This record gives sequence, structure tokens and C-alpha cells, in this order.
Amino acid sequence: MKKSIPEKQLFNSIKERDLLGHIVKTSVRYKIWIAILLLFIVFGMYGYYRQIRYGLIVTAMRDYTSWGIYISNFVFFVAVSLVGSLFSSILKLNKNEWAKPLIRISEIIAVAAIICAAVIIIIDMGRPDRFIYVFKFGRIQSPIIWDVIIISTYLVISFILLYISLLPDIAICRDRLTAIPKWKKKLYKIAAINWSNQPEQVIILKKIGRILGITVLPVAFAIHTVTSWLFATTWRPGWDSTNLGPYFVSGAFMVGAAVIIFAMYFVRKYLNLKSYITTTHFDHMGKLLVLLSLVYFYFNINEYLGPAFKMVGVEGEHITELFVGKYAPMYWLVQIFGLVLPIVFLLFKNLRKPVPIVIISSFVILGAWFKRFLIVIPSLQHPYLPIQGVDESYLHYVPTWEEWAITMASFASLLLIITILIKLFPVIPIQELESPAEETSIESKKFKNEIS
Repeated sequence: MKKSIPEKQLFNSIKERDLLGHIVKTSVRYKIWIAILLLFIVFGMYGYYRQIRYGLIVTAMRDYTSWGIYISNFVFFVAVSLVGSLFSSILKLNKNEWAKPLIRISEIIAVAAIICAAVIIIIDMGRPDRFIYVFKFGRIQSPIIWDVIIISTYLVISFILLYISLLPDIAICRDRLTAIPKWKKKLYKIAAINWSNQPEQVIILKKIGRILGITVLPVAFAIHTVTSWLFATTWRPGWDSTNLGPYFVSGAFMVGAAVIIFAMYFVRKYLNLKSYITTTHFDHMGKLLVLLSLVYFYFNINEYLGPAFKMVGVEGEHITELFVGKYAPMYWLVQIFGLVLPIVFLLFKNLRKPVPIVIISSFVILGAWFKRFLIVIPSLQHPYLPIQGVDESYLHYVPTWEEWAITMASFASLLLIITILIKLFPVIPIQELESPAEETSIESKKFKNEIS
């Protein structure tokens, strides 16, 4: 039977134990969580198998509602991915020291979200085997090609940003973690690429980080702006708007901040990082979420005030259905519980503490997904040319179980990627972070007493 190595031989300090402990130890709870996510993914794969075998007829999408919840998911994932630029670029370059423990979490979420966004687009295709034709025969006049280019660019930049921030900590894992499987040792050795923390290496790494931090900002704005152009360049009520670009971007930053708060809470709780992710971080993130929500609220008013004031033709029908029609309950629940009430509640400091703020953020995230549903579906059901002489199923859209299964699998995949990355690598930068648990001679003695 293999002997467990004493903890004092695994780590040199309290800091290393706190930030690397979850990599060495694998709990039963972690295994159960992975099993649940895999179960959802397998269920979604079966739904996708049926979609491949029988075609898109197994979905509720038809000639008019040709974009269903797959595209809602795509827009949502792209929105979430912008959180990486919010922290890696805006807050980091602005030298917001309080945001340091959250930067890597945001970069991990950004990479996972943009991967899922790219995959869900392929799933939406009736013939995924023809995806290669987008590259072989794509025309630059098409907004779809713009989206493919910008998503690929953002994915590469986000991955490199995450990797270079991880590099010094991967080297620490390579040098310090001995009680890990051989495949992990090999992974850290290869990924560390001979990093030795030399001054020249540190200077080059910081320079690359600054360059990419500046580069990712316009790319991040472009990725969701170009996504909005996919809608705005399609002549449909609700989409024919020059406000759509900033409307999408502001909403993306809002939901991104809410996702970070959600991730902070569970990382803090289950990885025992209360000394590193403090109540102050939740307070600052609550204030940031209020600011971003107010900006998004302004663009919401811009988006609906003009059409609602004029109520002309099909645009009027579209607004009527949102405000008082069959989509009205969802619309008002999204606006009230996903936008207005979170702004009001987060103005109170007591509600910016970990438990209340994560509940509020959950409503913001749910509201953001249903908001994307409302952006996509009602517009498609109100084309400028009247729907005539078609089957009844063309007039409505209710997602089938295959679509829900694939949707749940896509979210499970997002969580699986995040979980695996957090399990493999330190979720908080070890070298850069000046944490409150930084080891002193007194703490060192305390640590040795704890593990003896």
C-alpha cells in the first residue's frame, strides 16, 4: 500500500499549501461533481446523435425560426467570454490591485466560454461536415466570416493570456509537487518550457502580458460587436438597430461580472481561499456589477424606447408581443429580476456580502440567458413578409428535448473545462499575489506546528 507523504514535505509555506493543496488532493466530492457533468454531456451527445442521424427536424427550428436556443447559447457564451478582457485588460492595466486574485479565474472562464461558443455554432449546423467550407469558400462580405475570424482570434489571444500568466506557477508545480501522478509531472515539465524565473524571462513575460492585455481589449469589443452585426445586418424587427453593438457589449460585461462573482463564491468556499478572496472583493465586485448594470439599463432604454414610441408595422407587433403578448411574462421577469432589482439590492452594502451577492448574481445570469432567448426567438417569428400557407409548427417555437439536452451538455462542458483547469493549475497567482496569508517567520512556525 502506498504511503501518503506528510504535508510538511509537500509544501514550504502556508501560502503554497493553500494555493496548491487542491492540486495534490482529490476529494470524493470532486469525483462526484465530474461524474454529474459527464452524465449531462453523455445525455447531450445522445441528443446530438439523434440530430445528426435524423437531421434538424428533431429540433423545433423551422424555416422562419431558424435560430433557436443554440444561437441563444452562442450569444450567451460569447458574452461570458468577455469577462477575460474585463479583468485581464481593463482592471489589470488600470492597476486595480484588489482584482489580482480574480484575474486567473476570469481568464479560465473566458477560455472555456469561447470554446463552448465555437462548438455550439457547429452543433447548430445541419451539416457539420461542411464547416470546413466556411474557410475554403468563405466570402469576406459575409458577417458570418467576420464572426469566424474574430472568434478564432479571441480564442488564441485568450489562451495565450491564460498560459503566460500560468507559466511561473506551472514551474512551481513542476518543482514542488512530488506526490502527484507521473502524467501530471510530465504535463508540468512540458508546459513550463524550462521556466526558471530568471530576471530576463520575467521581463519578457511581463512585456508580452502588457501587449496582449492591450490587444485583447479591442478584440473583445469587436467579438461581441461583430456578433451583434450578425443580427443587425439581417432584416428583422428588433434587430434593425444601430444600438445593437453597444447593447450587446454592455450586456456582456454585466453578465461577465455576475459570472465572476458566482465563480468567486464557489472557488472561495470549496478551495478554502477565504484569506485570498475576501469580503472586500465581493464588495468591489458588487459595486462594479451595479455600474455595468446601469450602463446596460441605459442601452435597454435606447433599444426599446424608439420602437415602442412609434409602434409602426411589424416592429410594433414585435414590441407588443414582448410587452403584453405571449413573451411578456418572460420579458418583464428578465427586466425586473435580472436587471432592475439587482441594481437596487446591490446599492446596500450588507447585500454585497458573499451569500446575498451570489444569489443576486444568479438572477443576473439567468436573466442574461433568457434575455438572449428574447433577442433571438420573437424577432424570427415576426418577419417583414407575412407567414402564410405554412404548417402550424412554423408559427411557434418550443425547444425539443434534444435541444435542451444539448444545451445542458454545453453548460456542463463549460463547467467541466473550468473545473479541470482549476484542478490542474493554481487558481490564484502564487508569485504575483501579495496575499494576506503571506508567510512570515511567525506563520512559518505556526505552519510547522500545524502539520507536525
